[in-house]
Amino acid sequence: MTGRRSVETPIDDTFPKYLADKGKGDAGEEGAYRKDATREIHRFEDWCLGKRIDSANASPPESWTGVVDGDTVRFTDLDTTVFSDYARYLSSEGNTAGTVLTYYAHVASWCGWAHAQGYIPRHYARESDAEDPLPENDGRRPGDQQAWEPIHRDLITQFVDRRVSEAFDALGAIEVSHADRGDPESETWQAKQKARFEAYQRCREQALVYVVAYTGLRGSEFLSAPKEDREGRNGIRWRDVSFADSSVTVFRKSREWKEASLPEPVITPLKRYSEVLDVSESWPVFTTLHRPSLASHVTEGLADAGLDDDAIERVRSGVPDLIVAGEHELNAPKPLTTDGARSIMERLWTHDALAERREELDLSLNGDYLELHGGRRGVGEVLVRQFGYAAAARYLDNSEEQVREAYQHIEAAERADMATEAFSQTDQRVSDQ
Repeated sequence: MTGRRSVETPIDDTFPKYLADKGKGDAGEEGAYRKDATREIHRFEDWCLGKRIDSANASPPESWTGVVDGDTVRFTDLDTTVFSDYARYLSSEGNTAGTVLTYYAHVASWCGWAHAQGYIPRHYARESDAEDPLPENDGRRPGDQQAWEPIHRDLITQFVDRRVSEAFDALGAIEVSHADRGDPESETWQAKQKARFEAYQRCREQALVYVVAYTGLRGSEFLSAPKEDREGRNGIRWRDVSFADSSVTVFRKSREWKEASLPEPVITPLKRYSEVLDVSESWPVFTTLHRPSLASHVTEGLADAGLDDDAIERVRSGVPDLIVAGEHELNAPKPLTTDGARSIMERLWTHDALAERREELDLSLNGDYLELHGGRRGVGEVLVRQFGYAAAARYLDNSEEQVREAYQHIEAAERADMATEAFSQTDQRVSDQ
């Protein structure tokens, strides 16, 4: 990106334009919103520079040196981790949950504006990894937080199940003669490999949906989070999965490796997925299918294995690169990223066949598609209602206090039922007298 809207632009160069744009719709240039927004985006800039902040609310610790070495913060210095750390900083100084969310919302609004204006490639501040450290909204259920409901789980799982079944039917319908088997010039063999790749794609989608729907894992715990510059944020590998123990080893938010549960509904899709392409345990469970990346990976891998250009071309001719990588036991390709997974979920939810079914059911959803974090919240809803806050907290790898704050609407409903019953019995006794 070059020119006026470049990632090399200092962030404070954009503050006047942003504030002017917001001022038009928020009580004008001197409105309270503009005043508060000005304070918070400058606070964010000072924090990025490692400056002491002259405020009674929050100042960086003495050890904080900022995210840049110089005296200028540019858009290229920002990523999901920066906003995640800023959210953690705002929460660490005794501010109430509502205050933290308000302060962060101003910075997130500016980040979203910068993304829309073309300064940064993504809205970093609203990615789930960035928002993870934020508190819940003072016990109130946030209106902008999605939680999958049973109907959402049923609809999306049935949809991916059907697509997997259709892919395997197509794969089984292609018969390859003994003479054509393994022949790279055989059209039938090539068609079989393409159908096998199609089955792999559908199985990957199915496994992803089931993991999100039933495990309660954070996206950054089982997928690659390239903006999380920490060890372990590179996606789970097949060696991390234990079908015998119904578990997977993940790098938790606490920066510790821990065992997470794989409920029974997840096991069958994962097993089927693992069998479509028999690969090394070092491979990511969820691989990228980005064509240029795979093409480069396979070409380099085959060259390292001693094949010349002509041989590489013959091997790759008409066969998907992921199939080639698996069959030739090449090193692991890149893992699927959290952004890639979001794209898959959005593509599935907006698929014409599923959209038609959603219209038939007149199904509502808080959001444009089924989000990764919405799946986690949906799991929390089920566990709190069935087993209580302590059990849900252990499963979600959260504190019981955090879970109680996140799902207070459940407890409130239970208290309402209790009060209704109490008043009903009391009023009945009075009427009987």
